[in-house]
Amino acid sequence: MKLIVAVALLLSLSLAVSSTAEFDFFYLVQQWPGSFCDTKQGCCFPSTGKPAADFGIHGLWPNYAACRPVAAADAFDIVASQKKKCWPQYCNDLNPLRILEITDLLKTLDRDWPSLSCKNGGRGGMDFWSYEWRKHGTCAGMDQHGYFEAALAIKARHNLTAILAGAGIVPSDTETYFLSSIRDAIAEATGFKVNLECNRAVSGEAQLFQVYQCVDREGKKLVDCTLPMNNSKCTDRPCLGSRH
Repeated sequence: MKLIVAVALLLSLSLAVSSTAEFDFFYLVQQWPGSFCDTKQGCCFPSTGKPAADFGIHGLWPNYAACRPVAAADAFDIVASQKKKCWPQYCNDLNPLRILEITDLLKTLDRDWPSLSCKNGGRGGMDFWSYEWRKHGTCAGMDQHGYFEAALAIKARHNLTAILAGAGIVPSDTETYFLSSIRDAIAEATGFKVNLECNRAVSGEAQLFQVYQCVDREGKKLVDCTLPMNNSKCTDRPCLGSRH
């Protein structure tokens, strides 16, 4: 009996250690639905219906301030072939997302964290949220409810769609905007620098796709984004497409 108890205790301690990770900050990543849908792969609306013309959460991602060497045995790291690791991931596969843990958040998640990927076949967001929890949330040092609540709270506190509209940056299939104007509008409203990511529309034009806001390790306060990002798909004046 003592041996069994000891083994169980060691297993419990092992799982607790594996569910935490060292990291320096979070990226709260929000994507524009029109830019997601106006690509060659297209999109599929969730069972809850067509999302509003509003930025939707992609994820809350723990990140390192500087990339680290990757051990050869790290088979799960998507950048292992590049010999560097820029974020922790898949910290505890034995802790899947349980819907009962986030029941009170489901309505807000459907609205603010919708899935547009056709991989989910329009079944709704649970597959998407489960993936984000498994890959990123298990490394965040939070329980399941706390992880999703933190992302939703930051989005609610800093409404990117309203911030950009206040600066005259609104959805359009023809109008383009300076990247610097987009960055400046968000920085002025929130007090912190962000990173921007573009993708390409079916027509080939650059369009604003995702906004990366940096968040402290507690998942509560915005901080400046200081790491450079590869904006190879951006031009000086991308559009903010309205087709979705």
